[in-house]
Amino acid sequence: MPDNDAPSPATLTELPLFPLGTVLFPGALLPLQLFELRYLQMIGECERLGTGFGVVTLTQGREVHRPGAVAEQFEPIGTRVQIERIERPQAGVVLVWCRGVERFEIHSTQQRSDGLWRGQVQDLPTEPHMPVPDHLQYLIPQIQAALATLSAQDSVLPHWPQPWALDDCAWLSHRWCELLPLPLAMKYRLFTLREPLMRLELVGDMVESTPSGGSADQKPPANS
Repeated sequence: MPDNDAPSPATLTELPLFPLGTVLFPGALLPLQLFELRYLQMIGECERLGTGFGVVTLTQGREVHRPGAVAEQFEPIGTRVQIERIERPQAGVVLVWCRGVERFEIHSTQQRSDGLWRGQVQDLPTEPHMPVPDHLQYLIPQIQAALATLSAQDSVLPHWPQPWALDDCAWLSHRWCELLPLPLAMKYRLFTLREPLMRLELVGDMVESTPSGGSADQKPPANS
């Protein structure tokens, strides 16, 4: 019998894929320094076409390809990004600032001769707006303080453009998951959840409620 859940060709789009040792949550800023030929060509193509690419989480292999290295493998759900700024400080080096926009699921992949991965992907539904319930309200002032501190640091682009959707379960849980120092596998599991309230509940289980509403001691995620 045919698989009724299989996407039709019309729902799939082809997207360049960028495997990284991180999880990129929607709304997060990702600065990149590119020097591999495959990614220089990818950015050139994206620039000409006015398109973005997809960031996927590595499960095997390295971010920078080396001859004889283990083949790259990556998770099936990633984040589509939009490019917000490009600089070329010297020949063979491109600085790119991109922002996570929406999640997608990979249905098939192929690797070009230059090493660039491309995937047939299906965009996942945008998470619905859901107000933060009363028993999780304590998570708002804690992350707000952390975001304000990080936003005060020098940056070419704002880490999180205003206005912040602090009372939205999806946005708030994404920011917590982005900043919490969690193992990569745990971040990915939280990333793949389709229920923003469930994700925020799990964050609440990991973050203590402080009577003073003080900020948690968090560090910004490492950029590749």
